[in-house]
Amino acid sequence: MYVLITYDVKTSEAEGRKRLRKVAKCCQQYGQRVQDSVFECLVDGSSFVKLRGELLSVIDVELDSIRIYHMGKNYQSKIEQYGKETSYKIEGELIV
Repeated sequence: MYVLITYDVKTSEAEGRKRLRKVAKCCQQYGQRVQDSVFECLVDGSSFVKLRGELLSVIDVELDSIRIYHMGKNYQSKIEQYGKETSYKIEGELIV
């Protein structure tokens, strides 16, 4: 499944900045950053459950928020990109 994850973590205190880094690191393990607080992830069902659980264990639900958008099938037709391209094709081959 293809999901878009966005987050807003309150960073006015050191603990919030630590949570922000943890959320970003978690998302990086499952997908690619396309904007500062936005990740595109292509995951199977069990990976999604694990990802969501990890994110919910990191955030402070009183101060932070995470939004997960399920893009469904044919997600390529639902994405419009303008300006500088900052991502790679998530389903394509990646040579490092």
